[in-house]
Amino acid sequence: MKHHNIAVIPGDGVGKEVVPEAIRCLEAVAEIHGGIRWSFTHFPWNCEYYLEHGSMMPENGMDILKQFDQIFLGAVGMPNLVPDHISLWGLLVAIRRECEQSVNVRPARLLRGLTSPLRDPAPFDFVVVRENSEGEYSQIGGRIHHGQEEIVIQSAVFTRRQTEKVMRYAFELASKRRKSVTSATKSNGIVHSMPFWDEVFDKVGQDFPDIRQSKVHVDALAAYLVMRPGQLDVIVGSNLFGDILSDIGGAIMGSIGIAPAANLNIERKYPSMFEPVHGSAPDIAGKGIANPIGQIWTAKEMLDFIGHEDMGSLLLEAIERTLEAGVKTLDLGGRATTREVTDTVIANLRELGK
Repeated sequence: MKHHNIAVIPGDGVGKEVVPEAIRCLEAVAEIHGGIRWSFTHFPWNCEYYLEHGSMMPENGMDILKQFDQIFLGAVGMPNLVPDHISLWGLLVAIRRECEQSVNVRPARLLRGLTSPLRDPAPFDFVVVRENSEGEYSQIGGRIHHGQEEIVIQSAVFTRRQTEKVMRYAFELASKRRKSVTSATKSNGIVHSMPFWDEVFDKVGQDFPDIRQSKVHVDALAAYLVMRPGQLDVIVGSNLFGDILSDIGGAIMGSIGIAPAANLNIERKYPSMFEPVHGSAPDIAGKGIANPIGQIWTAKEMLDFIGHEDMGSLLLEAIERTLEAGVKTLDLGGRATTREVTDTVIANLRELGK
């Protein structure tokens, strides 16, 4: 039996509602599989914690988290209470960087039972692999001369080590899928970092001659995601480009509320962290109508990473059967509550696991 010790951070807003629902699904997976055992340890680190303690987590928070196998996160952010740059950099980004989660993976596919906002889209199933530790989201820069003569400098940072790492991961992932990698670039406008990005992509691609390879400017690629997403397989992008493109992926699926994400320490030196894309959604928090599918699909991504791909596939099938039955939250045009959706997913999971 495999015992998995999981740190759970529900966080803010709807995170506190959807995380318990996803854990119910993981517990159902353990009942069906028989060879999985979970230990969940919950941490109340969020914006309310910040208002009380002056930090998003205790001083030894990272040391605590590094003792766990994986981290299961709900959402971070309550901008009416704490500025986003404090909440995100004090918890989410801090964990990504301290645990060296340098690869972010965000799948997008047209699930059965969902209607895409696109008109008559062909079936699509692609993955955005995003560099997760540097790029445009560096902390290098500053502001001087406040007022009319103010100067703001923000520097992007690209290292060969991290760029090669994320691209190699993308190629290896494509080799298990439909054998195609598209690189998001902007070398016609960003004259230093993006030509470097292209050069590294070409170099790494030489090790994967059986993989179809293309470089597409990010603005054109954003259009492709709307016009012909079914032609894309694995997309690899920098921190900023990957962030934007994966949100488009969530939108064309039908709702950002169903989009999952995985922040991976692929060396497995530190825990990886699994979180949905949707954020804390404070406008619907506490109403019992938050869509739990993003968090449940995120649990599927964690199952895959820790070696239980069979149960991950079973969980995704249970999600699709739930949607096909019309059990959907308000964002998907349904009337079901958060709890009702999860109940149906678990019922389908148990039926599939017989």
